[in-house]
Amino acid sequence: MTELYAGWIDRWERDLATRDTNRVVRPFDWGLDWLEDVGFPFLPAEAGGDAAASVSRFSTEALNDSDRFYSYAPVGDYRLSQGRLTFTSPARSRYPENDTVNALWFPAPKDQGRALVVLPQWNSDANGHVGLAKLLNRFGISAMRMTMAYHAERKPAGLERAEYHVSSNIGRTIHASRQSVIDARACLDWLGQQGYSRVGILGTSLGSCVAFIAAAHDARVRVGIFNHVSMYFSDVVWTGISTQHVRQGFGDMVSQDDLRRYWSVISPASYLKRFQGRDIESLLIWAGHDTSFLPVYSQQVLRTFRELKLAHQVYKLPCGHYTTGQFPFKLMDGLAMCRFAARHL
Repeated sequence: MTELYAGWIDRWERDLATRDTNRVVRPFDWGLDWLEDVGFPFLPAEAGGDAAASVSRFSTEALNDSDRFYSYAPVGDYRLSQGRLTFTSPARSRYPENDTVNALWFPAPKDQGRALVVLPQWNSDANGHVGLAKLLNRFGISAMRMTMAYHAERKPAGLERAEYHVSSNIGRTIHASRQSVIDARACLDWLGQQGYSRVGILGTSLGSCVAFIAAAHDARVRVGIFNHVSMYFSDVVWTGISTQHVRQGFGDMVSQDDLRRYWSVISPASYLKRFQGRDIESLLIWAGHDTSFLPVYSQQVLRTFRELKLAHQVYKLPCGHYTTGQFPFKLMDGLAMCRFAARHL
């Protein structure tokens, strides 16, 4: 019976994963110019230098001073109109449309100063996690659903998907993840300005990675809800069913171990110890039949949380990655997150 169920979920998962026909295999690029745009003091390499060594050095130096890497100037142009908060991203890119952050605001009556920043999954559209935000309201928690870099209304002209956030351009992917982390922290700033003192962050899939790094660098976060977890950003891209076109773009230019090192600065594994001594409760959600965040990588996160004695709870979904968004699993997932937030925030 167990094998029959696993086979059924796997077929359903792969059917959902292959419905999109607009995935593009993009050429490999070291993306040194994007790392220059970060404005960090190390890099770039001299013309004709070793690009691989330059990226590796950049990631190492940025990781060693991650507080500075994820720092930003305060936002001065917040605008709230008809339930939509907009502001200019403190981490600029080369695309004006991407640099206007959009966040939908769902205030709950009598929220007692409790609010969550909500980050949907990779390639989420403008309505992604709106239902979850409204469900949080029913549990007495206000929610700010933020659009991450290069998604939905932030997508540059000519793109059908949020490929610039995760791609075979190593530097641009680092730049995009940093921008989303900083934008999420800027949303926390706005909540603080409105008087919210009990704040947390919730992220799904790619949003989970962004949420984790934001929480690790922001002591205001009292609750972290990480919906699908993996230690390394690169392992998901390298092995997941949803990112095989990205994997193809790398060709033979890098190995899985290389990419793990280059993208260490945007990986949860690098920041787990920052949760030690913090007043933060975490919910780690994983799916037993996940074909994108493979269970072996999720279990690494669970094991490390236990070894570090970090305050956390675990919820295992009996489905895969794509099937998480299907009934009844999406209801199970949503209720688990809302109940946890209501208890701990």
